Amino acid sequence: MPQLFRSEALPGLHVWTAPEPVPLWMAMEALQRRELPPPFWAHVWPGSLALARHLETRQLEGVRVLDFACGGAVAGIAAARRGALVEANDIDSLALEVSRLNAELNAVTLQLSGEDLIGTDAGWPLVLVGDVFYEAPLVARLVPWLDQLVARGAEVLVGDPGRQFFPKHRVHLVAQYDVACLPAWDSVNDRPATVWRWRAR
Repeated sequence: MPQLFRSEALPGLHVWTAPEPVPLWMAMEALQRRELPPPFWAHVWPGSLALARHLETRQLEGVRVLDFACGGAVAGIAAARRGALVEANDIDSLALEVSRLNAELNAVTLQLSGEDLIGTDAGWPLVLVGDVFYEAPLVARLVPWLDQLVARGAEVLVGDPGRQFFPKHRVHLVAQYDVACLPAWDSVNDRPATVWRWRAR
């Protein structure tokens, strides 16, 4: 059954989650009678949670923000709560539907986008990248794109708890948080989640 995520570090921010992925995934596939991608949007990943906590300290009134690979849009919602104009992007249509529900739950508005935005640039001043450095092919596409965004003048903030393919040599430390993880979802529950700023070459 879905449940509401609550955090003392983020008072008032609530999103729909699932306590573990497999039962939800199996139920979704049985209902739709086809194979589906894992329901990554049903969990508050530590990198996104770290971004959300950091964004609660920022003044973002009127700032255009991209929440890339948003999942359930935890970071994007945190930015919207600070006054940002947020585009929540994910290629999983179910993630966008959950993001819409989560935005309603928090009384904020998100612009939803289902396109593959890697390689594009709509001039966002701030780009949020939460917990996406988990496979080499994706990282190979991400790194040159983030380089292009930073070279153009965007601020790129990355939330990561120490994923295998995270290029730590390309970032500067911004903030570090201890976050509570669910072992059923995540194998990095013994590591803090960190916010990094992508640096120009």
